Amino acid sequence: MVVGLMVFGRMALAGTGGEEFDPIWQSLQGWMQGTLGRVVAGAMILVGLVGGVVRQSIMAFATGVGGGVGLYNSPTVIESIMSATIHPAFV
Repeated sequence: MVVGLMVFGRMALAGTGGEEFDPIWQSLQGWMQGTLGRVVAGAMILVGLVGGVVRQSIMAFATGVGGGVGLYNSPTVIESIMSATIHPAFV
């Protein structure tokens, strides 16, 4: 039965429906990749730099940079994951 479902399965689409939440997603995406996101990412990097100087370790700076880069790029990653499609093995 499982093999039959795998062979004759239909195309799966992720992220379909839910258009009523599009304005919310666009606002969050604008905040994260707009001026607010840049300010927060810069603050994370600055706090990481200060923490690295205080602790005399580069790891706090690396964590701040990673957090800032992750915050800015997270909408792109989420869009890539949610808009992925799975095509059937046998067409």
